Amino acid sequence: MPRVAPPESFRRIAHSIMNPLPSDDPAAALDRVRVVLCRTSHPGNVGAAARAMKTMGLSRLYLVQPLCAVDAVATARAAGADDVLAAAVVCDSLVEALTGCVHAAALSARPRDLGPAAAGVREAVPSLLRMAAAGDVALVFGNETSGLANEELQRCQQAVAIPSDPRFASLNLGAAVQVLAYELRMAAYGGLPPTTPATPFASAPATLDEIERFHEHLERVLVATGFHDPARPRRLLPKLRRLFGRAALEKDEINILRGILDSVETPTGPRRRSAEPPEK
Repeated sequence: MPRVAPPESFRRIAHSIMNPLPSDDPAAALDRVRVVLCRTSHPGNVGAAARAMKTMGLSRLYLVQPLCAVDAVATARAAGADDVLAAAVVCDSLVEALTGCVHAAALSARPRDLGPAAAGVREAVPSLLRMAAAGDVALVFGNETSGLANEELQRCQQAVAIPSDPRFASLNLGAAVQVLAYELRMAAYGGLPPTTPATPFASAPATLDEIERFHEHLERVLVATGFHDPARPRRLLPKLRRLFGRAALEKDEINILRGILDSVETPTGPRRRSAEPPEK
């Protein structure tokens, strides 16, 4: 019999399982993650979930048969994630919310006789991101009181459990979304720090001659105060050079240190108005 090529979608899914997620576009992977809330009963939880999503770079919120309106309470709890709330998709069923997805993971704190076996969050997240290379994936959360129904859980290919203390395992819905969103972002970005540009709190590096003058100044003050005896030098000065060498001193730091030494040599009271110490 002639071989029949598998559908393109099957090939994409197989490729995503066998190959890690490309690390050069983690934002695109996160953009393919849907957060699906089923039968949510309190608008504050919808808002908290939206906020949790936005802080971690997720934006696609789906509400299945919500039992509350997305009102001012939800907006207040979203705390700036109004765009996530405004773009939320309201669905009549979980089947509708999962349409177009290649994989769905159900969050459940309770072991079930039927449905997929539960995995820990950090075990489940990498495979979820690999699947996202082939298409949309979904994180499915249940009602605050009753969780997901068995039928809803069985619509998913994976079950995920947050490893909370078994003596008190129930998390607020917004907190559960935050945990999953955080783990997704950490895995997608490889644990790298945020790339938001910040104003560098630094000055230019000190020149070697500036550092040398500082050490001369330091030695003079140490001798004058009796802390250092040139007749018995031991290893104090080399150790201080090593200490300050590790610090990679900047110009501003040299000025601060020499200002301190200068004030020890010539006390002037509680305030010193000179911006820079004189060279000595």
